[in-house]
Amino acid sequence: MLITGDLIQDDSAEAYDLFRQLLLPLNMRMHCVPGNHDVRDLMRVVCCRPPFSYCAKEEINDWLLVGLDSCIADNAGGEIAAEEFDRLENIIEASPAKHIMVNLHHPPVPMGSAWLDTVSLNNGDELLQRLQRSGRVRLLVFGHVHQPYDADHGGIQILGTPSTCSQFKPGSEDFELDDRPPAYRRITLHSDGSNDNELIWVDS
Repeated sequence: MLITGDLIQDDSAEAYDLFRQLLLPLNMRMHCVPGNHDVRDLMRVVCCRPPFSYCAKEEINDWLLVGLDSCIADNAGGEIAAEEFDRLENIIEASPAKHIMVNLHHPPVPMGSAWLDTVSLNNGDELLQRLQRSGRVRLLVFGHVHQPYDADHGGIQILGTPSTCSQFKPGSEDFELDDRPPAYRRITLHSDGSNDNELIWVDS
C-alpha cells in the first residue's frame, strides 16, 4: 500500500497510533511519505516500524519503488530539498531495476486550479527533468490535491488520486469542496514497464 501523505491532521502522537491500529489488520507492507499536515518527528515513530515504512525504497521484481519527502515546515506547498535529490539519485544509481515508480505528496505539475496551484511542488520541473534523465522512471504517484489526475509528461505517467476523506472541486479558483465520495487507486505494475490502474470511488 502506498500512502501519499496527510496521515493525520491534529498534530498528535495519538492520531498516528490510531492510524497504525486501523491499518495493521490489512496485513500489508505500507509505504508512507509525509504530507503538509503531517508532523515528521511523530510520523517517523509510527512509520519506521514494520510493516510501515517512511520514505522507503523497495525492489519488487523488475520495479524499484521510492518514496520522497516533498514537505516544507510550516508551509502547505512543497519542495524537494537538495539532500533529498541526492538520496533519490543514489538510490536509482545503486538499483538494477528496469523500471522505477516514485511516490510523494505534492504534485509536480499544475492542476489548473488557481488556489491549489499556489501550494504545489515549487521545483516540480526540476524533479521531472531529473527523473527523465534516469531513463527508467515510468510512474510518479502523488496525493495532496484531493482529485484524480492521470497524464503523461515526457514519458513518465503521473497519477494523482482523490482523498480517502473529502474531495476538492477540480478547476476551482478558490477553495471549494466537491461532493464526490472517498477513493483509492489499484495499480498493477508489469514487467515491461507499463501499468494498469483503476480508480475506485467508495460510495456509501
